[in-house]
Amino acid sequence: MTETARVPRDLREHLAALEAAGLVVRVDRPINKDTQLQPLARWQFIGGVPEAQRKAFLFTNVVDSKGKRYDMPVLLGALAGSPRIYAMGMGRAVEDIGAAWTRAIANPVPPVVVETAPCQEVVITGEALREKGGGLATLPAPISTPGYDAAPYLTATLCVTRDPDSGVQNTGMYRAALKATDRLVVRMVARQGGAGGWLHWLKHRERGEKMPISIALGGAPVAVFASPAKLPVDLDEYAVAGALAGAPIEMVRCKTNDLLVPASAEIVIEGYIDTSVLEPEAPFGESNGYVALEAFNMPMRVTAITRRKEALFSAIISQVTPSESSVIKKVAYEPMFLDHMKRVLNVKGIKRVVLHEPLTNLRPVIFLQFDYGAPQAEVWRALRGATALLSNFGKVVIAVSDDIDPSCVDAVLWSIAYRSNPAEDVFVQPYKGGGQGSQYGDRKPDAALLIDATRKRPMPPLALPAKQYMEEALAIWNELGLPPVTVPSPWHGYTLGEWGDDWEAFARNAVNGDWEANGLQTLARQRPGLDAETPVRKVEKAAPATPR
Repeated sequence: MTETARVPRDLREHLAALEAAGLVVRVDRPINKDTQLQPLARWQFIGGVPEAQRKAFLFTNVVDSKGKRYDMPVLLGALAGSPRIYAMGMGRAVEDIGAAWTRAIANPVPPVVVETAPCQEVVITGEALREKGGGLATLPAPISTPGYDAAPYLTATLCVTRDPDSGVQNTGMYRAALKATDRLVVRMVARQGGAGGWLHWLKHRERGEKMPISIALGGAPVAVFASPAKLPVDLDEYAVAGALAGAPIEMVRCKTNDLLVPASAEIVIEGYIDTSVLEPEAPFGESNGYVALEAFNMPMRVTAITRRKEALFSAIISQVTPSESSVIKKVAYEPMFLDHMKRVLNVKGIKRVVLHEPLTNLRPVIFLQFDYGAPQAEVWRALRGATALLSNFGKVVIAVSDDIDPSCVDAVLWSIAYRSNPAEDVFVQPYKGGGQGSQYGDRKPDAALLIDATRKRPMPPLALPAKQYMEEALAIWNELGLPPVTVPSPWHGYTLGEWGDDWEAFARNAVNGDWEANGLQTLARQRPGLDAETPVRKVEKAAPATPR
């Protein structure tokens, strides 16, 4: 895929591309949306399926626990089941995504308004919203965490609100619990630096007004990707999406409020939030790894549901990470952090930023990779910068050198164990803003743990066989038909600075069967009057190796 690949204009075009690439599992047997749908798709995230082999799931025969059969299919994992799936939605290669986001934020393309739209081919209002089995009950919204969630939820949402002062729209990916055929409760992040929709809610509440809100499902992937992005509150996400798409996003005015929604969406739910009251919402499994217990959130009265005639219901796999929800964020956030380090802070020597995904959900644990020899002052500037960029990111930030794969936690722990001195290389920064999941604690100010685990001096080689011998052995392994192996990092030995020509010659003699030649060389260097384990380099004026 290249920068010039076509950006899908809507979800259907994206789905067709995924199917052509063999990245869709089509399930035609009956699947219960309340008990089976999400758990089935989740197995590819917790069952050891390699990231590159993950696929989207299209469920064409959806039922519920009462035996009701739905007339629209459910699509899961099609937005970010893997970085490759995400990249196809962007029309770009994975490695080009970061630069594309940077350009789009700097050069937004305002959306355009159209008069007619596919998302309004069917319009449901009035009593049809309140009749038994009507309204929201016609949507095959799945239970995300069967056994714990209190309701079906809308998850892959484009929740549109408008700032009553500036008139600028905001779009966020907020969860919405089904409560009645014409009522939802929407959870917006309500804290310092929280969701744009919540800031709009505060303004409407101060005015004593209802807040218009519309929730679109199944928009063009670039529009959905912009929804959870950490953009300035006064920047319209659809303008950024237009820049990503290379053309303005077409918007249409809603039927029962004055908001604009993507014309190509599959389903739109229109309504108003009563800002004078809040309603209990949850339990709901969250991406921080815990079930959110009941909390008061924003009730939305539905005034219309509009949709395509043959609508496709889109959801995401969220909760415990890795998940589709975390991939959507990770693919965009990592380049954003790296760009901030390089361009804004001008940190010297930084190469890569990795937001740890399994269980921790990206935000708390951040790994920074540096060139060997990067000034220690630059390492510490980056450590502090990573924890300061966003209030709920960077509770634990660890810096490693370029021989360490920061996506391999075992390698990071190895680096901490042997390349850091807790008395010198660890700093606890107090008064860190609370992260996601702060509702499970006492809401006191948190702190950040910063660790410099970079290599600060030359060290002996990593004690694994050299690359050529591991590759030869792997070929024999496969020839013997032994079980498939996962190649970890690190998987072969390599030098780390403290190594020289004499030692290299010793190793070459050993693998060639000439070990006795090594013995003759060391025999000539015998010395009396030393303690055992005395390093040769401390005794011989000229070390037996020339460091390289």
